[in-house]
Amino acid sequence: MTCTVSHDPRFDALVLFNAELETLAGGMRWCEGPVWLADHRCLLFNDIPNDRTLRWSEEGGLTLFRTGTDFSNGQCRDLLGRLITCHHRSRSLTRQEIDGRLTTLVSHFDGKRLNSPNDVVVHSDGTLWFTDPLYGIANDYTGGRQASEQPAAVYRFDPVSGALRRVVSDVGGPNGLAFSPDERRLYLVESGAAGDPSPQRHIRLYDVAADCCSLSGGRVFHTIEPGWADGLRVDEHGNVWSSAGDGVHCLAPDGTLLGRVLVPERVANLCFGGPFRNRLFICATSSLYSLFLNTRGAQQP
Repeated sequence: MTCTVSHDPRFDALVLFNAELETLAGGMRWCEGPVWLADHRCLLFNDIPNDRTLRWSEEGGLTLFRTGTDFSNGQCRDLLGRLITCHHRSRSLTRQEIDGRLTTLVSHFDGKRLNSPNDVVVHSDGTLWFTDPLYGIANDYTGGRQASEQPAAVYRFDPVSGALRRVVSDVGGPNGLAFSPDERRLYLVESGAAGDPSPQRHIRLYDVAADCCSLSGGRVFHTIEPGWADGLRVDEHGNVWSSAGDGVHCLAPDGTLLGRVLVPERVANLCFGGPFRNRLFICATSSLYSLFLNTRGAQQP
């Protein structure tokens, strides 16, 4: 039985008739933060409520990578291949050095603690862009209930100068984010306030300034239904692959819904991986899934 639903002929060229959704692992509580490590041929992702990072590979299956992670969420790699991680409990962004040490990159803005860094991407200039909603400090399940000292926001961090800049401050629940292949656009998920029974379901689109230091715009690019968006990624053609209540939705650069990948559980986040970056890894509530596609993830660091 097929796991994809086409809404536009353009979607048919992106999927494979003989590739089905695969269940790679189960038994988690809330999967998040997938990142593909091509040099190690493995995927890292976080099981947030269990406060652990897991590793999956074709050869070794599912293994434990790290425990006691301060309730890690989104992850990426910087230009030198070091792992960058968002942490809810410590309200920080860290970098794992080549020797394994963890360096705290940022935990405060304007003298006040961040909320709970949620997702992070790296720009080709080496800067790190991350979201900081209140989700991870709103309850004890995914981080630990704590008081907020900052409005929810999106930040740009320069690890060379140490400069931290707030680039979006008018979105109630900034969540997943991704650059377009040419980095002229930034897609930002707006998931609404923590605990809102009817959250925002928008993906917003911003223009990146020529100096890559600020954003403008912020129009609604697409509204996800059913459910809401969380994490998202962009492929080589500029299509946006977004999490949703019924799986993964594929959106054209003009915002048109091209098609859907149906997943049995609510999807939190996803990433491209594999030797050709054509394998979509999907973190969905308690399970890790994958689907081979006929497109590749955008060549991002």
